[in-house]
Amino acid sequence: MAANGVKSAVTSQAYLEGSQVKQTKSLISELCRLFYNLGWVSGTGGSITAKVHDDSVPKSEQLIIMSPSGVQKERMLEEDMYVLSSTGDILFSPSPKPYPHKPPKCSDCAPLFMKAYDKRNAGAVIHSHGMESCLVTMMDPLAKEFRITHMEMIKGIQGHGYYDELVVPIIENTAQERELTESLAAAIEAYPKTTAVLVRNHGIYVWGDSWISAKTQSECYHYLFEAAIKLHQLGLDWSTPSHGPKPLLCGQSQTTNPSHRCVVLDIEGTTTPISFVTDVLFPYARDNVQKHLEETYDTDATQDDIKLLRSQVEDDLKNGVANAVTIPSDEAGKQEVIAALVANVEGMIKSDRKITSLKQLQGHIWQTGFEKNELKGVVFDDVPVSLQKWHSSGIKVYIYSSGSRLAQRLLFGYSNHGDLRTYLSGFFDTTVGNKKERKSYVEICESVGVHKPSDVLFVTDVFQEAVAAKAAGLEVIISVRPGNGQLPENHGFKTVKSFSEI
Repeated sequence: MAANGVKSAVTSQAYLEGSQVKQTKSLISELCRLFYNLGWVSGTGGSITAKVHDDSVPKSEQLIIMSPSGVQKERMLEEDMYVLSSTGDILFSPSPKPYPHKPPKCSDCAPLFMKAYDKRNAGAVIHSHGMESCLVTMMDPLAKEFRITHMEMIKGIQGHGYYDELVVPIIENTAQERELTESLAAAIEAYPKTTAVLVRNHGIYVWGDSWISAKTQSECYHYLFEAAIKLHQLGLDWSTPSHGPKPLLCGQSQTTNPSHRCVVLDIEGTTTPISFVTDVLFPYARDNVQKHLEETYDTDATQDDIKLLRSQVEDDLKNGVANAVTIPSDEAGKQEVIAALVANVEGMIKSDRKITSLKQLQGHIWQTGFEKNELKGVVFDDVPVSLQKWHSSGIKVYIYSSGSRLAQRLLFGYSNHGDLRTYLSGFFDTTVGNKKERKSYVEICESVGVHKPSDVLFVTDVFQEAVAAKAAGLEVIISVRPGNGQLPENHGFKTVKSFSEI
């Protein structure tokens, strides 16, 4: 059916009074009662919206059902709901009710809901005023993010696992709900992996592909917020893998707040021999590209990898990049597509390109190798001791590498010294920015929550990365390991041959 035909069909009176619309209205009424009992939508606060699921209508054209504003959420009925077009135009408004009810009004959250629909292709969005989502933003008034890791309920958040660090952006509250629209949109853009945005002293917006996904994730977010609050009350650090006591720094009394200090480590030539990457990891990925693609071609992860590679190769062809080969459409057949992908990946590896599409695919290939015990991560012998020392001293340690975050976790999770992820608080890759650009380190400082960049120590073997980090205000040390590249004379940085010297 043509686009105009679809729009006409879903906005017809018959469709508006049809079973799909009624079922979605009824669903939102039911969810409002449930969320009221959970304390998420009390005092007429909070709101819910969902698209009218209909297999015959493209998701982008599906109607939107939205709860009204300023009403008792636990008492709402089907006829109280608003119906909106896919572009946000009101198609149906509920009839007024007698005093003491207020005149009907569509949710004040409507423009914010529409941002989640437009930018995330969401199927449903939930706005909660749950106490946990409010208090968790107050524990650190300067924090721009909420972070937590090593909690089972993180697995309920789309795209996350137990070992991952969950990061939820925090935006500042405003007097009027609609005034949050642009800051929420900016947070969605800045955090492509997030499915939620916290509003300080206010609540949270959560979205999902469907109402089930949005509901499940909302429950998990509120659980994690409550866990963080209780850990905070116990003096424990919810943002580290061990969730141990927040240790006092040297000279600090029980009544003062600990300064935020952390170490950011490069991998290749810093924690790990360059030869392991060039002689083990890269050849393994290169030699197993075709096998991996053939065995996993139809999985969501590989299809996502292929989508990224297609986009990168299209840009490469436009820019005349050497070794770029056109990837045929799916209609050409699986083998033709794989052959073109392999040719491009081999060219990218040969050129040692630091691009997300390649790093993501390599990470998935290496994951298979580590899980099959065909690969074992290698770190220098002084690394585990220092990681443990920093961790026990309350200093958070992060990794920043051109390899994907998945590849980083695999290397440290399956290392020659065992699973070292316990000592690591998070991972950064090139999605935060190029390692030779100042703004990447500015972004990292904002992400880890330090009050000033000099609270962060960055250790790398690459002179250009050291210059960029120093320009951002970080403390910098250059790692001098066997096999590392030559440094310029009079480079001006402190150097170490072992982490024991730090």
